[in-house]
Amino acid sequence: MGGADWGPVIVAVALFILLSPGLLFQLPARTRVVEFGNLSTSGIAILVHAIIYFCIITILVVAIGIHVHIN
Repeated sequence: MGGADWGPVIVAVALFILLSPGLLFQLPARTRVVEFGNLSTSGIAILVHAIIYFCIITILVVAIGIHVHIN
């Protein structure tokens, strides 16, 4: 029997961490369009990052079909 497909889980967790508003970057920022590493956020930044997250995860998991099988 084969193991479960961990590809979508790994991609989702990695993107969630990397696209958290204010961790690496924030789009839009409070005073500029983009700020890097400011560790603060706003409602509109959360919405923009959620849309970016959804688009990237859809492309990687559905369109490209990333699969990771761990036995």
